[in-house]
Amino acid sequence: MEITGKITNKLPLQEGQGKNGTWKKQYYVLEQPGQYAKKVCFSLWGDKVDSFPMNVGDEVKVSIDIESREYNERWYTDVKAWKVERASAGTGTHDNAEPMHATSLPDSTPAKENDDLPF
Repeated sequence: MEITGKITNKLPLQEGQGKNGTWKKQYYVLEQPGQYAKKVCFSLWGDKVDSFPMNVGDEVKVSIDIESREYNERWYTDVKAWKVERASAGTGTHDNAEPMHATSLPDSTPAKENDDLPF
């Protein structure tokens, strides 16, 4: 799934130590354009935090996965980004998007063109 809009907030970087080593997570808030603008909070994990640097005000197209899980009879939903591209400047459309960073992620893009899943 893809969403396009402007980064309106960059939350503090979260880092920690887990059983598999250190980890980091960065949350961003993206505002989608329209008469009734919608905001979506999404996260980048691990090396993707450094691969896709963003700042408040950047126009981007974000490829995301949405996943929910249950814990103690409550449901929690994560919106995780796996690819970020800068939106085209001045055209109003985002067909000519360019990557945020020159390096691509190994084996993290979909194998099929019609499949939005990164695996």
